[in-house]
Formats: sequence, structure tokens, C-alpha cells
Amino acid sequence: FMRARAQQEEEIGRHPDDVTLLAELGLIDAGLGRKGEALSEGQRAMELARSVKDGFTEPFTKIDFAMICSWTGEREIALEQLEALTKAPGSYTYGNLRLSPMWDPLRGDPRFEKIVGSLAPK
Repeated sequence: FMRARAQQEEEIGRHPDDVTLLAELGLIDAGLGRKGEALSEGQRAMELARSVKDGFTEPFTKIDFAMICSWTGEREIALEQLEALTKAPGSYTYGNLRLSPMWDPLRGDPRFEKIVGSLAPK
């Protein structure tokens, strides 16, 4: 994670307003246990994503932010983000939430299990 962080910071130095780079740095910092930095980077990425009008960037940045919150122990915020995201058509998939280890910090939480269940194939 430390080497990835150094590389990510270098890229952000060249592209300071790149939403994806900022969100990824937030995930890296969350993995390193740098909660304050991770949340700040995730929030900054979300702010920047609002100005990108491609219909793709903002939802994926919100997913990254939910994951950052999950990894840093901000379960309530993570769950709020996921609840909002899964109400939008074509948002996140059942398989990803159900199977990806990235969401392990939320497993067992009744709200998370309800979100996952709401996406299950009918």
C-alpha cells in the first residue's frame, strides 16, 4: 500500500483534479489505516465527480466512497451511500456486493444484508 500511495500521489501531482485518482488514493489510505486522509480524499473525489457529466463517474465515485467509509469504520455513512446507490437503475450489482471481499467489513450488518437482498435476482 505504501508504494501504491507514493505512485498515486505522483499521478495526482500531474492530474490534481482527476476524480478516479483521488478516489483510489482514498482507498489506498483506507487500507493503510489513514482514516482522516481517506475520508477527505473520498469526499473531494465526490465533489469533483458532480461536475463530470458522463453518467458513469459519479456513481462509481460514490461506490468508492462507500468502500472507503466501510474500510475506515464509518459503517453508517457507507450504508447510507449504498442504500442510495442501489435505488438508482443500473447501479451496483448483487454479485459484487454478495461476493466481493471488499465489502467484508459490512457483512453481518442487517442493513447491508437487506441491501444485498434487494438486489438478488427475482
